[in-house]
Amino acid sequence: MLQPLVAVSTDVKHFENYDWHATPKQYLEAAIAGAGVFPVLVPSFGDRLDLDRLLESVDGVMLTGSKSNVQPSLYGAEATEANGPYDPQRDATTLPLIRKALERGVPLLAICRGIQELNVALSGTLATEIQERPGSLDHRAPVSDDQDERFGIRQSISIKPGSCLAGVFGAGEIMVNSVHRQAIDGLGDRLQVEAVAEDGTIEAVSVRDSRAFAVGVQWHPEYWVHADGNSAKIFRAFGEAARVHAQARNGLRTAAE
Repeated sequence: MLQPLVAVSTDVKHFENYDWHATPKQYLEAAIAGAGVFPVLVPSFGDRLDLDRLLESVDGVMLTGSKSNVQPSLYGAEATEANGPYDPQRDATTLPLIRKALERGVPLLAICRGIQELNVALSGTLATEIQERPGSLDHRAPVSDDQDERFGIRQSISIKPGSCLAGVFGAGEIMVNSVHRQAIDGLGDRLQVEAVAEDGTIEAVSVRDSRAFAVGVQWHPEYWVHADGNSAKIFRAFGEAARVHAQARNGLRTAAE
């Protein structure tokens, strides 16, 4: 089976006296096993990278979740210590990568921090510490040393009829493992809401008039890709889009030769 290359975002972490550009294993496992793609880590070096050259060579982009948040100055807000930590090197890489991928019609899957990056890249804004808003659910993970408990599937969301994700899951309610403390506030240009939580929090978006699959989800399908049917479905849809892109790109290359 064709295994397309997919660019994967990285966080900049300092440990063992080194700065590491890395991503959690769960995302890579889900890319390989769930989407059937070859994940390629993109170091977070901002404008030092030739992102156009990268996008000529890959058939998808996956933006991962992270403990860090998008720098608030990028959407007109003020950074606070409570809303951190931040990762400006990642921001400087992922935001232009998103815009260029959409311009080129490269399939895109944005998860957790990724959906927030997608929104900010398209001129949207974010709401911070949403558990403090009147009427809002607490979307944060429960306090536990057990990751399975922290990422348990416990939240109901409603998929909008006629949406892109309705074609993946069907319309109506599904259960997900949404674990976050900030969310989309002002919706970015070209974005449309795909799913919402019971309290109205936006849990998924897609890009209107996109030339390829371009979806952001606030929850974590990567965590249960082997055990939960809905978690597997979104990676399967992303992988299929990447293979379609690869076949089209290879066809164009063959024709040019």
